[in-house]
Amino acid sequence: MRKTKKAFCSGETKQLQIELALTIYPMNDQTLSRRNLMKLAGGAAVTAALSTQAAKAKRGVKKGRINQSIVHWCWGERGWEIEDTAKAAKELGCKSVELIAPEHWPVLKKHGLTCAIAPNGVEGAPFIRGLNNPLYHEMVIKATKETITECAKFGVKNVIAFNGFKWRKAEDPKSGEISLEEGAKNCVRGLKKIIGYAEKKGVNICIEHLNTRDDSHPMKGHPGYQGDKVDYVAEIIRAVGSPNMKMLFDIYHVQIMDGDVIRRIEENKDIIGHIHTAGNPGRKELDDTQEINYPPIMRKLLDIGYKGHVGQEFIPTGDPMKGLIEAVELCDV
Repeated sequence: MRKTKKAFCSGETKQLQIELALTIYPMNDQTLSRRNLMKLAGGAAVTAALSTQAAKAKRGVKKGRINQSIVHWCWGERGWEIEDTAKAAKELGCKSVELIAPEHWPVLKKHGLTCAIAPNGVEGAPFIRGLNNPLYHEMVIKATKETITECAKFGVKNVIAFNGFKWRKAEDPKSGEISLEEGAKNCVRGLKKIIGYAEKKGVNICIEHLNTRDDSHPMKGHPGYQGDKVDYVAEIIRAVGSPNMKMLFDIYHVQIMDGDVIRRIEENKDIIGHIHTAGNPGRKELDDTQEINYPPIMRKLLDIGYKGHVGQEFIPTGDPMKGLIEAVELCDV
């Protein structure tokens, strides 16, 4: 286990992180060859799945008290194009497809959808080079402001933000570590340079905590990330002191690092701006092989008056449409 973690935390993963940057948080139309190879099969499969699983059986949202969203990258890995994900969202009664670049938002508008939360526009895997490190402040602030501008034009209410990796050169564990205290101060300083613009444009900045325990896959956990504890991230948010500074509360990551999910929702109800789901262990489907009990968590969100979106962000291991239908229905309390 330790040997694997070192591999994920070292420079050996640089190429993998570049690959993730192009597929998970794309800022242009560039796609990986494997996705191009899967395009025809993936698109046809989505169309067939919609007609046979969702439309025919009228599956999906019925109560609609939880605003649901689909995080595109999870299904993009299975060959879905944004058009496919948008069609699935529409058929299932979801209201959003999220973490896609602004140039794709017209596709959502065509289907009567929104983008619940935007990527921050940072090139590469955006959770690596973050606001905890002044070395990257100029780049992150510039990209985030540009995205906020686009959000205001389209009516997107949230943009994502990250603490970043703890090393002084983000991709080099040998470069020394930024302390938790220093990293928090740097984040607050950087966020205060953006938040006024976000307030002016009516956009929330949602900073996300990520687990550092799962080292089995680069999108199941993020060893080296500084900001893996809910309380740590909450302190940063409250130190910024703006109603537009929020938390992206990822239930999967909270379960791994903190647990006590419902209590933590209550404790942070004033700063939660967005929600993500996934099954644990494995960031898989929300089925009966994983440990998180989603219906009472969704009911807690209703209890605190949460009006934002819940983004389905699990990595499908089986039929991607079947898993999505089951997750949407499970969270429709």
